Parts: sequence; C-alpha cells; structure tokens
Amino acid sequence: MAGEPQADCLFCKIVSGDVPATVVRETETVVAFRDINPQAPTHILVIPRVHHPDAASLAAAEPAVAADVLREAGEIAAAENVDGSGYRIVFNTGSGAGQTVFHAHAHLLGGRGLQWPPG
Repeated sequence: MAGEPQADCLFCKIVSGDVPATVVRETETVVAFRDINPQAPTHILVIPRVHHPDAASLAAAEPAVAADVLREAGEIAAAENVDGSGYRIVFNTGSGAGQTVFHAHAHLLGGRGLQWPPG
C-alpha cells in the first residue's frame, strides 16, 4: 500500500536502518544520503520516509512531504556549498526515464557544470 514501507524496497530499508547509507541529513519526513554511483562531485538522494513509487504519486498523495523533499534538497545544497555555483534537482519517473528504485526520490547534483539538455 502506498505510504507504507515495502519489504522489497531498497530505500525503505535505508529509512528503517536495515541497509547502511552515508546519511547527510534526516528530518521527520525525509532522509538524504550520498549516491553510491555519483554522477557529480555532489550527488545526494533525498527521499521521503513514506513509500510512494514516484514523485508524481508522492505529490498527489502527500504534497507537504513532496515540498519537504524539495526544501531539504535546497538546504543540503547550501550545506554542500553548491548553492552559489548552481545545482540540479532531478526526479526520474519510470524505467524509461532511468528510475531504478521505485520509491520517490530526488537526485541533488552539483559541483560541476551541468549541461542542458541533460541526457
């Protein structure tokens, strides 16, 4: 069920502490940790503690938590000193867009030039 932890979800296991991660920030609603396959010098995943399969379903079901994910991404960008040079927040939705873990999450990328369009 959406919102409930899923036994087969890697990110739910990180939230519960069953799988280790390099956590950089935690709040009541989100956990943020370093990506194990970074695509930029700063690459942090910001995830809601509640399980929703993607950003759209999270925003529809729990808009305040979706806002928390974005707000925390901005706070982390400042703490990582990439707010001045610029950073990107990416939500991949669906396997065709590169989503591999079906628990809503934002990629915070910074610390290098980020070209447009991405891809």
